Amino acid sequence: MLRLDLLHPEISGNKWYKLKHNLTEARSQGKKTILTFGGAFSNHIAATAAACNQQGFQSIGIIRGDSDASSNHTLAQAQALGMQLVFLSRIDYRDKTDPIFLEKLSQQFPEAYIVPEGGDNLLGEKGCGEILNSATDAFTTIFCAYGTGTTFRGMATSLGAHQSLTGINVLKYEVLLDDERLQVFNNYHFGGYARHKPELLTFKTWFENHFAIPLDYVYTAKLCYAVFDLIKQGKIGSHERVLMVHSGGLQGNAGYEARYNLNPSRQVNDPQG
Repeated sequence: MLRLDLLHPEISGNKWYKLKHNLTEARSQGKKTILTFGGAFSNHIAATAAACNQQGFQSIGIIRGDSDASSNHTLAQAQALGMQLVFLSRIDYRDKTDPIFLEKLSQQFPEAYIVPEGGDNLLGEKGCGEILNSATDAFTTIFCAYGTGTTFRGMATSLGAHQSLTGINVLKYEVLLDDERLQVFNNYHFGGYARHKPELLTFKTWFENHFAIPLDYVYTAKLCYAVFDLIKQGKIGSHERVLMVHSGGLQGNAGYEARYNLNPSRQVNDPQG
């Protein structure tokens, strides 16, 4: 497992890779504020607030839905790091990629450089193209969680000739690719984004107890479940050298557990039999 979650306590996983070139571009444009988008428990919002605080930028978070930031660890921490929060209704938030809406934001916040939700742009992909390095050359089969696809597309640009890349889609929609070295499995979403079923919770607890590696509920738990299931089904050969990319996101666990009233401390038997 490539432990990107260990890169930084606040800007962990793939988040820094998505942000780094965006921050460089903002600075080159003379912008002093970063404006971006996310939900109430967004890893991207948390990482952006921390990165801006460290890099000397002001930050603005456009947040989906109404929320009391004082009762939400993610948003409270973002505010503590200096992020200004602007809440939009879920309906209005759908316009986050609309050119007219973005132009209005630019007029409202002329000092701001706008980063799409999740860092999903070409600069975000460029950063994710740096995730794989010489230390990963020994692996033949690489797996990552697939959300917006930014990390997947970025990593695809830096694959070695002997390597393939598989994404585990955490959202309930079909991703179809026409490339023999790239594929996405669409049947491990467990009901959709930020959803779960009992077998995913059981696996997550077993994995963490067995390997002492923490997983998040939204991305890496589904990733690891899928890889172990594919091995069990014989769809990953014994000759393959498999690398799973841990994309971080652990800060969101507390909010997820509160939302679903989960008890992560329970002990379970080996779900792999």
